[in-house]
Amino acid sequence: MTTNKAATSKVATDNVAADKVAADKVATADKVTRFSAALVDAAGAEGAREHRSARQQLEHWARVGRGVSVRTSGARRRVEAALAGTLPITDLTDEETVVFDSEIDALLEERLDRTDLVAERSAAGFASVAVDDAGRMVEYRPDGSIVVLE
Repeated sequence: MTTNKAATSKVATDNVAADKVAADKVATADKVTRFSAALVDAAGAEGAREHRSARQQLEHWARVGRGVSVRTSGARRRVEAALAGTLPITDLTDEETVVFDSEIDALLEERLDRTDLVAERSAAGFASVAVDDAGRMVEYRPDGSIVVLE
């Protein structure tokens, strides 16, 4: 009978261990996130220089950005004040200006990713000129017509 108890105990221990491994996998599972193609391409190029995959480079940038974002130093507060318009940009140090410019670039890219400027301008009665998917310069008119410019 001791053999059966030992076998049962081993099976129970194995099941607990398997459950723990499964729980660990769920706890550390990756989450699907979408990035702009331009950001992934930039990460691929920079990652190649740093011997990282595009994914590793994105994760690196995220960690660095998180570290900068959560800093509560005086310099960070000054950059935030400049972003809010309560501190003149000319009062920032060179290092603060680099962070300020990076924040502005990120805000612009986020807005451009979710905004259709041609549609917004058309709704306001304005024409827009842009390069289309075929590489041609075209005018998008408020009435919905498109004219290829030469």
